[in-house]
Amino acid sequence: MCRLLVVKAEEPIQLSQLLTKPAHSIINQASDSRLRLDAGSINADGFGVGWYPTDEAPDSPGPCVFRSITPAWSNLNLHRLADKIKSCLVFAHVRASTTGALSEENTHPWTYGNLVWMHNGCISDFAKIKRRLQNDLSDEYFQVPQGNTDSEWAFAAFLQQLSKLTDPKKATIPHAILRQAMLNTVAVLTAYTKDVGATEPSLMNFCVSDGTSVVATRYITSANEEAASLFFSTGSTFQEVEPGTFKMNKADKRERIVLIASEPLTFERADWVEIPSQSCIVITPRINLLRYPIVNEFFQPSATSHRADGFARAKGYRWARPQAVEAN
Repeated sequence: MCRLLVVKAEEPIQLSQLLTKPAHSIINQASDSRLRLDAGSINADGFGVGWYPTDEAPDSPGPCVFRSITPAWSNLNLHRLADKIKSCLVFAHVRASTTGALSEENTHPWTYGNLVWMHNGCISDFAKIKRRLQNDLSDEYFQVPQGNTDSEWAFAAFLQQLSKLTDPKKATIPHAILRQAMLNTVAVLTAYTKDVGATEPSLMNFCVSDGTSVVATRYITSANEEAASLFFSTGSTFQEVEPGTFKMNKADKRERIVLIASEPLTFERADWVEIPSQSCIVITPRINLLRYPIVNEFFQPSATSHRADGFARAKGYRWARPQAVEAN
């Protein structure tokens, strides 16, 4: 499975505090197969980082992106950049490919104008729905994908839905519009897979940002199975208390930093909350965290929800906190 991380903070945070220094950073998650619940390969099929320049950075439109097909843990340039760059909004992704060849074009995240996008999951029977998805795109958004992954074509579908609500090239887009476009995209992709009689559920953990707000989903086309794992952590600061050990500090009631991740970056239980399946998460420009249920035939109220994790576990998209091992 892939791993993703989104960070939005009030003050710029150094990328190394998120990507390389934590003992269970997303880079270490890429190589540490002890935490995986499947027997599949590790996340060695490339990585990508997207960030928005701070006010002190040179004025240039859109996010910066650094991608490579090398394993994240062995890329010296990533470590060098992480030690020097600060940002208030960061996307990071490590890839274990399920669709598409090993290439930079197939590596997350992708951008369009001021938007950045990434995905953890898989769209079931994508080969059967790809032609219909493409036919429903305008010429402009048909030209956007440079690779051949289900994730990037899902981005094109999102842009198509967003264009019905506003101009996707606008510098900033209200988070309510981004959320509606995301929900419409999930609905369209769900309909595609239903129409072809998909043989197994699709996992759609999508993330998108315009540089001011973030919209993310944890979603599966099943009423009985859990989606790919997704957690959040909020607080005042995310600080290193000793080498490799980080903690989310909560100095007041107002959030000043929000992390969304496939796996927690720390093992502090109180720091992390699992996002329920069939959820849409919004981080507003003022760093308020909002959760909206994705209500359709696969939705179950939390009081009656009893989902199994067998499918996501078998696919390697389910994370469980490691149990302590007693010494002999």
